[in-house]
Amino acid sequence: MARKSQGAGAAPHPRKIPRFDGPLTPEALGEVFRDCVDFTRRPVALEGLGELTLCYLGGMVRMERVSDYVLRPLAEDAQLRACGSMARAMARMEEGALYNLGVARRDTLDQAAADLVAGWCLLFFPGERAALSFFTGTEEKRSVSAPAGETVLKGARDGFVESVRTNTSIVRRHLKAPELRIKEQTVGRQSLTLVDVLYLEGVTDPGLVEQLWDKLADMDVDGVFSTGGIEEYIVPAHRTPFPLVQYTERSDRFCAGLCEGRVGLLIDGIPLGYLTPAVLGNFLQAPQDKSNSWLLATALTLLRYGCMLLTLFLPALYVAMVTFHQEMIPTRLALSIIAAKQDVPFRSAFEVIVLLLAFEILQEAGLRLPQSIGQTVSIIGGLVVGSAAVEAKIISPAVLIVVAIAGIAGYTMPSQELAGALRLWRFLLAVLASAAGLFGAVMGAAALVVHLAGLESFGVPYLTPFAVSAGAQAREHVFLRRPLPQIKQRPAALRPRNRRKQR
Repeated sequence: MARKSQGAGAAPHPRKIPRFDGPLTPEALGEVFRDCVDFTRRPVALEGLGELTLCYLGGMVRMERVSDYVLRPLAEDAQLRACGSMARAMARMEEGALYNLGVARRDTLDQAAADLVAGWCLLFFPGERAALSFFTGTEEKRSVSAPAGETVLKGARDGFVESVRTNTSIVRRHLKAPELRIKEQTVGRQSLTLVDVLYLEGVTDPGLVEQLWDKLADMDVDGVFSTGGIEEYIVPAHRTPFPLVQYTERSDRFCAGLCEGRVGLLIDGIPLGYLTPAVLGNFLQAPQDKSNSWLLATALTLLRYGCMLLTLFLPALYVAMVTFHQEMIPTRLALSIIAAKQDVPFRSAFEVIVLLLAFEILQEAGLRLPQSIGQTVSIIGGLVVGSAAVEAKIISPAVLIVVAIAGIAGYTMPSQELAGALRLWRFLLAVLASAAGLFGAVMGAAALVVHLAGLESFGVPYLTPFAVSAGAQAREHVFLRRPLPQIKQRPAALRPRNRRKQR
């Protein structure tokens, strides 16, 4: 009974291998797609040989291709009718008698069913336990356009789309090197999602490619329908809120990562490209940094690091100084804060935490609502509600200013995933500061550094090159972005097979 109850709570996966048993016949294929209105099965008469059977899924094939590349040659090719037997006619078609680029021989129901779903049509021959499969897919997809989530100031505007094959063609147009390798796996027992692994042979570390390939092969899930369906299986995402895989909509940024020696990942149905490994510095780099002058890029990088520290520690430092360490505040500023808080009934720590929560609620409301309504909600919440709360003496103006500065500083992060992780730690640091003052804030900062130092992305420390001695030439873009002609080598932490990137 115990074993039975355990089986009821953790039932085996519903898909068996092979999924469909039995010989490959039109009747068996019709049973696989029973009660499917889009399944079509029609006879095709071949003069002198007999009747063939054509099967396809409506909406997955382009009817003009079926008519022009399959049915028309069958009706007009006299040499097919002169073959004398179905086996010879089938062999001739397999060798290229029909005007179709993609043709394959299928012997199992699993292969045939997967082909129909992928937009192929199957041609059955009487007396044969096999079928010929011809690609006649519609290839309908969203047109290539500029990335919606990443602003393009100076760079390519061909962003990724939902079709993985279109995305690989975009990469090929940017990286014309024959050394570009594209390996493919099918992930998801029910979704059968195509996942492509891209890398440059002779540049990328083969061990890194093998590690990612093995992680994908070990995945045993129902389907991949979102970004988390892959991310949380290839990196230990349950240990940290910080992103360990970098994603981008921009094809030029993706190709630049491949040239550095990183491994790319493209998923069918998701208009994003993933790059591994990813360290903290990658999420603080903007795509246009290498398009701007090195002086401007350096200044902007320093600004982002400063804003990262500001959004993390400003609320915690304000709470600690106002509550426990008033002697740290200049006299005039302290008098101003005291005058503004005279009629406010709440403690500063409570004000900061409540305003941080309100800030998150307004941000979520603006993201989830339609764009026009979301902007209205943000304006009303930020101006009307904030001003009314200050005028009603519910919160003090200084707290409102501190939380607003911390929130705006977080928006300077190029990666929204990194910004989300910083918001979580900002709450924790504010709570620690309200409980133990500067000691609590310092202990929280130490815990954050220890946490980041313990993270790895495919064997590369997350704080590279701060936490490891990777050599001076590995610090290509940390604080100081040197002029591009002076960057001679690829990052050493990626262990590329060829470190030299230019003369």
